[in-house]
Amino acid sequence: MELRKEYVGELARLMRQNDKIVILDADLAGAGGTKPLYEEFPDRCIEVGIAEANMTCIAAGLAASGFVPFIHSFVPFVARRALDQIAVSVSYSQQNVRIVGYDPGVHTTSNGGTHMSFEDVATMRAFCNIAVLDIVDGIQLRKALPYIVQHQGPMYIRFVRKQTDVIFDENYVFRFGKADKLRDGKDITIIASGTMTFDALQAANKLEEAGISVDLLSIHTVKPLDEQAVTESARKTGRVLTVENHSIHGGLYGAVTELLSAQLPTLCDAVAVRDKLTQVGNLNDLKRDYGLTADDVFDRATRLLNRR
Repeated sequence: MELRKEYVGELARLMRQNDKIVILDADLAGAGGTKPLYEEFPDRCIEVGIAEANMTCIAAGLAASGFVPFIHSFVPFVARRALDQIAVSVSYSQQNVRIVGYDPGVHTTSNGGTHMSFEDVATMRAFCNIAVLDIVDGIQLRKALPYIVQHQGPMYIRFVRKQTDVIFDENYVFRFGKADKLRDGKDITIIASGTMTFDALQAANKLEEAGISVDLLSIHTVKPLDEQAVTESARKTGRVLTVENHSIHGGLYGAVTELLSAQLPTLCDAVAVRDKLTQVGNLNDLKRDYGLTADDVFDRATRLLNRR
């Protein structure tokens, strides 16, 4: 099932239980998959049109009135175009708004270079009191939503609308602020967020076939980071490679290296976008051009292991 369908199905279930949940869209309810919510909950779904800044302010007002608003759009529209409104009306005003960004980074594909965003995690991490989630798959999102609804404080959630691949099963338990351990190893730590977890897992399998033991962490909560899991793994392996669908500046790599530089200086590297302009393309070509494939994870991991 597409991730957006998992999202809307679980959100509908929660809306039946909680009449404070409100949905807002900026002319993209069809693309985001939220249209069925408008049919079932017409009094709690608001279409604002192409007006993301206004949508953010309306959501902040609803939050101030005791509601739990979710605002939706593609990443650049909610995490770039509405930035001042997020800063003032959400973060500074400490309002309980959920900001949902669709198709981060290379997953924008053919929608265009101007619609691609590699800086959203960095931006949201920099704001006071905004939690940042980079979702791996539909099961994780479905399991996370009950917590997301009841979380106190603003939150930014990025995910890929049409993704169908899964890593987790129905026994998965979402723990806010806690990493998921996918492999237990001793030679190198790989820390991946969001959909790049799939590539990290493929690379970990290939590394283990080559006799390299990988400690693999999947990070869904980039802020607040699971500091204990990161430092424990880094202490064990002495080598840390982060893997993310984002710029190398200010995202997962930034969060991990900020922590380790202060608490446990460690050799680090990153599979991430390195100061390259955005472009149009299919997903496989974009991942290749930006160095975000499983082969890139494998290559950077082996080079990191050889560093002294």
